[in-house]
Formats: sequence, C-alpha cells, structure tokens
Amino acid sequence: MRLHVVHETHYAYTPAVKTAQHQAHLVPATLPCQRVLAHRLTIDPEPAQRRVFTDGWGNAGCFFSLQASHDQLRVVAESLVETSPRPQPANAIAWETARERMRYHRQAHWDPASEFLFASPYVPRHEDFVAYARPSFTPGRPLLEAAQDLMHRIHREFAYQPQATDANTPALEALALRRGVCQDFAQVMVGCLRSLGLPARYVSGYLLTEPPPGQPRLVGADASHAWASLYLPDEAEAADGQKRAGTWTDLDPTNDRAPGPDYVTLAIGRDYGDVAPLRGVIQGSDHVLTVAVTVTPVEDGASAVQTQSQTQTQTQTLSQAKSQSQSQSQSQTPGHAG
Repeated sequence: MRLHVVHETHYAYTPAVKTAQHQAHLVPATLPCQRVLAHRLTIDPEPAQRRVFTDGWGNAGCFFSLQASHDQLRVVAESLVETSPRPQPANAIAWETARERMRYHRQAHWDPASEFLFASPYVPRHEDFVAYARPSFTPGRPLLEAAQDLMHRIHREFAYQPQATDANTPALEALALRRGVCQDFAQVMVGCLRSLGLPARYVSGYLLTEPPPGQPRLVGADASHAWASLYLPDEAEAADGQKRAGTWTDLDPTNDRAPGPDYVTLAIGRDYGDVAPLRGVIQGSDHVLTVAVTVTPVEDGASAVQTQSQTQTQTQTLSQAKSQSQSQSQSQTPGHAG
C-alpha cells in the first residue's frame, strides 16, 4: 500500500512573535514494514537556521529557528510512504518469565529494550497502573495474550472524549479519568506495562483517512495518532545465558487492534514528549493553532510528492498561560511553550 500523507500546522500569533525556535518530528520512520519514498518539509516564513538530526531513539527530526518578527507560521510535511503487512507474533512466553528476563542481573547481556522499562516525564511507574493491569496479567498467562486483553479493556472501559484532556495530561490523570484520546490511551497502556516490569514504547503516526470499502472508519483518522508497542523477549534462552534479541509488536487501544498497512509510523519514544510532531519556544504571544492531516492511498505510478489535496481541518486556540483542547486531535497536536 502506498500512502500520501499531508500534515499541515498553522500558527496565527497576536501580537507578532519576535523570535522562535522549533523542533519537528515529521519524517516517517524507515522500518522493515515501511519505506519512505519521498518527503518534503515546507516552512513559511523561511527559517534563519534549519538543521536535520537523528534523536536518541533513532527518529529523524528537524530543528529550525526564526529570528525575525512574524505573525504566522506554516509548516507542511508531505510524504509518500509504502507500507506492508506487519508480521503477526506468535509469542507464548509467560509474562512473569518475560519480566524476569528483563530484570537486571549481574554480568547479564544488555538488552536495548531495557531502556523502555523506566519512568518517563508523562508516564511514571506507579502502583495504580499495576492495579489496573492485574485482571489481564493473571499468573502464568502468555505475555502477548495478557497485553491484548489489556488493550481490549482500555478500549472498552475508557471513553474517547477529546475535551477531557489536553496534550500535557499525565498518564496517571488519564487513568483516573477513564477518558481521553489516543495519546492518553497509549500512555496508559505503556504505563501499565512498564509498571509490571515489561518494556513498552509510545508510537506516534497516522491512520488511513478513508478505510477500504466495507471496513469501519477508525478513530483518530484525519489527525495524527498514537499507540503502544510491547517488547516480546525471545522465548528460547541461549545456553550461555546470553539474551537473544526479541521483537516489538504494536497494539492500538484506541481502535482495539494491531496496526496494519493502513498505519504510518512517524516516531518512537518513551512518551508524547519525546515525539511531539512540532514543539518550540517563542518570545511571548497568544496564538491560534490549526492542524490538518490527510492520509490517502496512492495508485502505483502516481507522482511521489503531490500537491496538497483537500484536507479536513481541526482548529484549536491556545493561550500563553494554558493550552486548552478544542479539537478531536488535541492529544496529538504539537506542544508549544510560550
């Protein structure tokens, strides 16, 4: 499947901003099941400084600064991405065994996945997460089966309510509210898994805007999306005690399913703060933020990066004092500190 992604962010400032620095995570990831065929990032006004980088989690990013007065900022990321079905894991290891494999042991082989065991700014390790996860993680239950059950429960027991939270809502607060949007659902799931001693990542990305004929429209389409990723340790352990590399599998509690070729992965981190599509610091101003995302299928042979087509726009107003959600995609809109 080839997907054309257009992600447009527009800020209108009152009064004009004198200087600003921004960081963007808007380049889709290159993965075994995903290939970026073309990408273009347009910034208006033209920044005085622009630099691409790779962050600590392997995500492509762009830093840019504006050093002249401006009353608007428009950032458009346009990508052509080829996706393929993701392998279906068949991991039957008991979750307690998986947890034990990830514990620190003297002279044990270091597993990079262990970096995602620890608390992060939006997702602490907490007993409230453990208490919520316990009905799914019963003694001896296979890890993947338990995680899927947790995903089902979050989908069933949490209400999708965009006005209930904003981009800065911590996962513990969303857990107490039992409501929110995809950012909240993903971070709650990540918090539950980590609090049990299981590595989990936060994934940002997109959904196909229009589903295939006969399939339901997914929640989060026409906005950036988020889901969780669980680490499955290798079921066999080497005779020398060295850990073999395991695999990551993605789970979307918002839509109660495993992501497929209709999903585009943008960036991977510990929580939303690591992978916000666009965030920055400005020299004081109130602003109106408009975000529009469109993901559409592209026929083979179509031009790589096309002119932006019709989009569905969501608008929200943020003040310097407080960012308040006004749109369905608030949890996925760029963080912006004034």
